[in-house]
Amino acid sequence: MDSNIKIFGMPPESGRWLLVIVGMIIHLCLGAVHAYGVIRIPLLDHFKSIGLSPSTTDMTWPYITLYMVFALSMPLAGPYIQKIGPRKVAMIGGALVGLGWLAASYATSPATLTVLYGVIGGIGVGIAYGVPIAVSASWFPDKCGLAVGLTVLGFGFSSALITQINKFLAAGGMEIMDILRLFGVAFFIIIIALSMLMTLPPAGWRPAGWKPPVPKAGCAIRRDFMPNEMIRTKTFYGLWLCYGIGTLAGLTAIGIAGPVGHDMLAGAGITDAAARTALISNLIIPFAIFNGGGRPIFGVLTDKLGPRNMAIITYVFVIAACLLIYTNYASQMAYTIGFTILWGCFGGWLTIAPTANVIFFGIKDSARNYGLIFTAYGVGAVIGGIVSSQIKDIMGAFQPFFLVVAALSLIGIIVALVLLKPSTLPTATASCKVSCQNYR
Repeated sequence: MDSNIKIFGMPPESGRWLLVIVGMIIHLCLGAVHAYGVIRIPLLDHFKSIGLSPSTTDMTWPYITLYMVFALSMPLAGPYIQKIGPRKVAMIGGALVGLGWLAASYATSPATLTVLYGVIGGIGVGIAYGVPIAVSASWFPDKCGLAVGLTVLGFGFSSALITQINKFLAAGGMEIMDILRLFGVAFFIIIIALSMLMTLPPAGWRPAGWKPPVPKAGCAIRRDFMPNEMIRTKTFYGLWLCYGIGTLAGLTAIGIAGPVGHDMLAGAGITDAAARTALISNLIIPFAIFNGGGRPIFGVLTDKLGPRNMAIITYVFVIAACLLIYTNYASQMAYTIGFTILWGCFGGWLTIAPTANVIFFGIKDSARNYGLIFTAYGVGAVIGGIVSSQIKDIMGAFQPFFLVVAALSLIGIIVALVLLKPSTLPTATASCKVSCQNYR
C-alpha cells in the first residue's frame, strides 16, 4: 500500500475519521428536510394569512414530493461519484439544496412550495446524500456499519437542531419565509465548503494491518455485484421491500409529528395551542436523539447480527409503537414513547439498508447499487404521505393510519424471513455469516 497517502496531513487510519465528521455535518444540513413536520404548521398559518385554505393533503405534497424526487435523483447521481469525483457531485447537490430552501421562501401556495422546496430541494438532497456514505464506506472496509452509521447520524439529528433554531428565530419575531431564506443561504455555503474535503481512497487501499477475512470452507465466494446483476437477485427485492416499509413508517411519523402531536396532546387535556406547539418542539429533541444516535448502534448491530435479524427487530418495535399510539390516542406518554420508537427505527433503517447493500452486493459498485435500493425510500414516502393525509381528510384523524403501519410491518417480517439472505454464486454449497468487511 502507498505509505504516502495522507488525509488532512495525517495517516489515513486516523484522518479517515475526520472525513466521517465532515460527512456527518453535510448530512446535518441535508437532513433539515426532516423538520418539515414542525415548519408545516407555521407554513400553513402563512398560507391562511394570505387568503388560502390548504387541506392536510395540500400541505403534505411538498414533503412527499421532496422525498420522491430525492429517492429518484440518488441513483442517477450515484455513477458520477466515481466518474467526476465526490467533491463535484456534493457541491452541485449542496448548491441545489440551498437554492431550494431559498426559493421556497417565495412560495405563494402549497403548489408552488411543492415545486420550489420539493423538486429543487429534493434533487439537491438526492445528488449530495450518497457522497458522504460512499466516502465513509470506502475508507472503512473494516468498520463499515459504524462509519456509515456515524455519517448518517447527522441526517437524524438535523430535525432537532433545525427545530430549535426555527423556534429561536420565530421567538425573535422572524417570519417563517425569512427563516427559510436564512436556512437556504446557510446550507448553500456550508455544504459547498465541506464538499471540497470529500475524497475516495485509491483503488485497493486497505487500513494498515487489516486483511479481509478468509471465507470458511464451503461458503459462497465473495464477489461484487454490478447493478444489472443485483436486480436479478431475490435479495434485492427483499431489501427493497423491507426498506420501503421501514421508511414508510418512519418518514410518515416525521412528517405528521406536529399535527398528530396536536391531536394527541389536545386529547390529553392540553387545550392551549401555543402550549402544545412548545411541547412538540421540545419533544422533537428526544425523537431526533433516537433517530440520529441510534444509527451507529444499528450499524454495529447490523455488522454483528446481520440485516435480516435487525430488520425483524425494527418491525417488532414499530408494531409495538403503532399499537401503543392507536390504543392511547389521548395520551401524552403514548405520543412521546411511540414517536420516539418510530423515529429511532427509521434512523436504524438509514443504516441497515446501506450496510446491507455492502454486505449483500459488495463495495465496488455500492454507490450505484444503493441508489437503486434507495428508490424504496421515495416510494415509502409517497405512499405513507398520501395514505396518512387521506385518512386524516376522510376520517378526521390520523389514528387509523397506525394500524395500517402495524399491518405492513408484519408483512415486512415475513419478507425479511423469506428474502433477506445473502446472494450466492451457483457453486456455493453452504450459507455463511458475512459482515461488511467481507466485501472489500
